[in-house]
Amino acid sequence: MIVKVCGITNAEDAAAAIADGANAIGFNFYAPSPRYIAPQRAAEIPTASGVRRVGVFVNETRANVEEIARIAGLDVAQLHGEEAVDDYPAAVAVWKAARMSAGFSFAAFADSPAEALLLDGPAGEFYGGAGMSFDWESVRQASWPVFRRIILAGGLDGSNVAEAVAIARPWGVDACSRIESAPGKKDHKKMLEFVRTARRALEAARKALQS
Repeated sequence: MIVKVCGITNAEDAAAAIADGANAIGFNFYAPSPRYIAPQRAAEIPTASGVRRVGVFVNETRANVEEIARIAGLDVAQLHGEEAVDDYPAAVAVWKAARMSAGFSFAAFADSPAEALLLDGPAGEFYGGAGMSFDWESVRQASWPVFRRIILAGGLDGSNVAEAVAIARPWGVDACSRIESAPGKKDHKKMLEFVRTARRALEAARKALQS
């Protein structure tokens, strides 16, 4: 299971997220984002064994993604643009992000080699999410192979992540803006509540599927 805290810009927040129990940390390499971090700066932020370092990209070339992944020590490239399969980097795993808005179809990703499909809330004309959730029931009702991995994002925090997991039964969850005190600065109390609640909910969902 994956519990990811995204939009990390400093070592203090990264350390707190990991101490809380997060096993994936996200760095945003999309320059227009208020949470943008330079690859060299991300490289200076330590993580821990077993914690996946995830880079967020929007319509970067494959070569640029691979170079940033090398510099920042990434394990995963999370792609939020119109990237085709040929644009996927070879050196790291790929989580392909999709916006749950009108016209979305799981069928469009049926043959994707991505390790996971990250489902984000609507964001209008902007890339990525905007702290808005979506209908989690649509994930559960989808004719999506159970072996494919889904990560829920968009408007998640400690107040709603347990409900989201219970409904959608995802592989992982991802939070950013709703556990912040300001863009790029985490509220440690909110982050702790999200991570611990998410871990309990994902473990309960896993056990329910096995029973």
